[in-house]
Amino acid sequence: MSGPGPTAAREPADAPTPLQTALSLLAVGRRKLRRTVLVLVICWGVTFAFAQELTGILARPLIHAWANHKDNLGDAAALHFKGLIEPFWTYMSLAFWLGLIAASPFLFYQLWAAITRVRAPAGRRYALPFALASFGCFAGGAVFCYLVVMPMAFDFFLGYADKNLASMRTALGVHLELARPLALKPALFIDPYLKMTVRLLIAFGVVFELPIAVYFLSSIGLVTHRSLWRFNRWAIVIAFVVAAILTPGPDIVSQISMAVPLVLLYNLSIGIAWLVARRRARASR
Repeated sequence: MSGPGPTAAREPADAPTPLQTALSLLAVGRRKLRRTVLVLVICWGVTFAFAQELTGILARPLIHAWANHKDNLGDAAALHFKGLIEPFWTYMSLAFWLGLIAASPFLFYQLWAAITRVRAPAGRRYALPFALASFGCFAGGAVFCYLVVMPMAFDFFLGYADKNLASMRTALGVHLELARPLALKPALFIDPYLKMTVRLLIAFGVVFELPIAVYFLSSIGLVTHRSLWRFNRWAIVIAFVVAAILTPGPDIVSQISMAVPLVLLYNLSIGIAWLVARRRARASR
């Protein structure tokens, strides 16, 4: 009498079913969502509590540029509002965007943790470095905009102010009086000013994320340093197009101020892609 034939391999009794796996992922996602909402609410509350102080900080480039043209503008810079509730809603909007920026390290961490959980669980240890590097690049772009671009752009545009448009000196040195004195002075409102300022800070922060994006694209093999180098001439054109889209207004000053760093960052990213390719080649030996 022959023994029992080979039986089919059975799955371990404690192996999770697809439904259990889905429910587990759903529970993890719900916990992460609660934490994310809590962090965002805290950041929004803090930024709203200090909205007036943050407005003063964002107005410093304007104040310094105003001081450079005080002969035509007067001694004190001023921001106006058109309605009684406009400052409140302006502070609410400012707190929302600055709170989002303040929470970005946690958001970057959660993003990388979610990607690695699905695609590469071994890469979860890089979640914190990724979050710090992403926030560092974003903060670098925002600081560059605040310290370099905004003072230069504001000084340029406030230069159009004039005590008397009707009095001018021609290129030949002839002084002309065309009419009675007519002054040209700005009436700056708080809502458009803060919207423009925050948009500039976010735009430059996003642009400075290019090296991080290229690092991960090259790590998974989507781009190489050779392909990036061949695309370099087109990257210069695209940099100016992107700068024209992201910067508020048609002024050439802020567009050039964004396009030039973007081109430099692209070429830096080529070097990063080369280092990644070199590391992968060593690992494959």
